[in-house]
Amino acid sequence: MCVGATPPPPSRLTRRGVLAGAAAFAGTMAAAGSAVASAADRDGDSPAAGRVGAGAAVRGGSLVIEGGTLLDPATGEVTENAVVVIEDGTVRAGGRRGRVTVPRDAEVLDAHGRWILPGLVDAHIHLSTAAEARAAVLKGATSARSGSTSFYQDIAVRDLARHSPALAPRLTAAGVFVTPDLGDSLLAGPELTPLVRLKEGVRSAEALRRVVEVNLDRGADVIKTRVNERAGLPEQDPLAQVYSHEQLAEIVAAARRRGKGVLCHSYSEQGCHDAVTAGIRSLEHGAFVGERTLREMRRRGTYFTPTLTAIAGLAESTNPVLAERGRAYLPVLKRAVLAAHELGVPLAAGTDSSGGIVRPIGREVELMRAAGLPALDAIRTATTGAARLLGHERTVGRLARGFAGDAILVDGDPLADVTTLMRPVRVVRAGIPV
Repeated sequence: MCVGATPPPPSRLTRRGVLAGAAAFAGTMAAAGSAVASAADRDGDSPAAGRVGAGAAVRGGSLVIEGGTLLDPATGEVTENAVVVIEDGTVRAGGRRGRVTVPRDAEVLDAHGRWILPGLVDAHIHLSTAAEARAAVLKGATSARSGSTSFYQDIAVRDLARHSPALAPRLTAAGVFVTPDLGDSLLAGPELTPLVRLKEGVRSAEALRRVVEVNLDRGADVIKTRVNERAGLPEQDPLAQVYSHEQLAEIVAAARRRGKGVLCHSYSEQGCHDAVTAGIRSLEHGAFVGERTLREMRRRGTYFTPTLTAIAGLAESTNPVLAERGRAYLPVLKRAVLAAHELGVPLAAGTDSSGGIVRPIGREVELMRAAGLPALDAIRTATTGAARLLGHERTVGRLARGFAGDAILVDGDPLADVTTLMRPVRVVRAGIPV
């Protein structure tokens, strides 16, 4: 799957410029400005120009969630009549009512009759606009990892989340795709445009290193590359390999020199194996990954982000080639997911949402459950498991002391019916109800 082309922002590519451009493309600048002001007022900060600079952190909100049933994905513990105290965007206490001290005059969110879970993590999503970022939060993804964008919009979304958390998920940004044909991403900045002269595309060791280095210089947190062609384009063969083991190893080495990991778009077993043995951090899609590669992933601690939601979406396509591809790939991928789980390969949930359509991360949890995972383990792929992949295992994925004040409220027991996660009735982001 993965991201398609998006119109470029203004030629002067600053973080502020990308942010403004992304909001303009979404047609949400006015709405975003209003929401920024609202969030800033809640955070105790004025929305006046210049008071909050790009990348500056604004305190989160303070809130008490009380009366619901609290699920801790890490332990599986269920606490009825629970209270969660969030101060300045961070959980200060959580547990059964009567055992938790509630601050006086605290804003209270009534959760009676509902289940309380930590905000979910979408470990593979393409957020190119302010509207998409807001939609992801409203659908329960309070943290996310970008699967790349065409013009560094994800880096701007990451900074939007830092100073106005109600507007965007906490985001790990990937920058632009390291792929043989950069397409219009060559226009993402003057550092990339000389690559247009390469007749073979981005394939040489020098060119591969160059794209990685430009991404990291722009502030990318991770590097995204591919080993196979795309499943979402009917004219491409998803089993055709575009990079060799040696080329992938060059990308991984360039990222590691700067302390960063690599996520890799993949489908064929050989491609998956080459990517894993080249040292990637996580395998994306991976429909035809085989047992030898899964065992290697377990040995190395390589994550598997299958994006079942995206493959299921192919099966619903009006294009007959894509629809047939989706119907053929989905059962194969489900079997791979169950095999990975049984072997002990770490799994992370990701929707691969892109192109203005933001799918609920709860759908991925539902498909993990349908693949054969127990309900709690399926929930962990979008909480503690995905948080560990993103390096947030001490701050995301639980509602325990010191963790982020991100939460969702759902109608119904998710351990009995994980589909409740597809329809959060309330979302709290950094202590701010959204």
